[in-house]
Amino acid sequence: MNIWKKFVSFFIRNNNQNNTETEMKYLIAGLGNIGDEYEGTRHNIGFRVADALANSCNINFEDKRYGFVGMGRVKNAELVILKPSTYMNLSGNAVRYWMQKENIPVERLLVVCDDISLPFGKLRMRPGGSDGGHNGLKNIASVIGTQQFARLKFGVGNDFPKGTQVDYVLGKFSEVDLKTMDERVDVFVQAIKSFCLAGIQITMNQFNKK
Repeated sequence: MNIWKKFVSFFIRNNNQNNTETEMKYLIAGLGNIGDEYEGTRHNIGFRVADALANSCNINFEDKRYGFVGMGRVKNAELVILKPSTYMNLSGNAVRYWMQKENIPVERLLVVCDDISLPFGKLRMRPGGSDGGHNGLKNIASVIGTQQFARLKFGVGNDFPKGTQVDYVLGKFSEVDLKTMDERVDVFVQAIKSFCLAGIQITMNQFNKK
């Protein structure tokens, strides 16, 4: 009887540890377009934030299926950082694949992207909602079957004439914006870590004001 109890206790303990490991694994998807012509553009701010996050955690990217992927930890949270290689409009294929491969539930997904409705550097985290016309968010929602996934939006401003939105988001940041870029990106990195360690509500309350 004692042996049986020890076996049950061992099974429960190890099962709980496995569940905890699954629950503490997060997919951070920074959106952008691959290729030299897109490097440093406003639409690629998700890549820039993903790079900064990986660098802060000493994580290296590897060229894998559907994207460049880095894996590591921040305290007790396991991170899977993804930069899709599918191009922006098909980002959902990469996100779905890595969610399934790493057994990451939708509540542990955070998508980082640009937003023209926000001034440069403004941070806005949301637990879900509409895509707001962003093709990357639109495709992800379509492929994974829900709009209820966390997104972290980086404001890139909207100082462009009517009808030139595409040229604007595919253009480079201004010299003025670049002066505070590193500072703003660091705030986003801290917000991502907070999302993984403290949860979305606490993170929104603390960082949406910054």
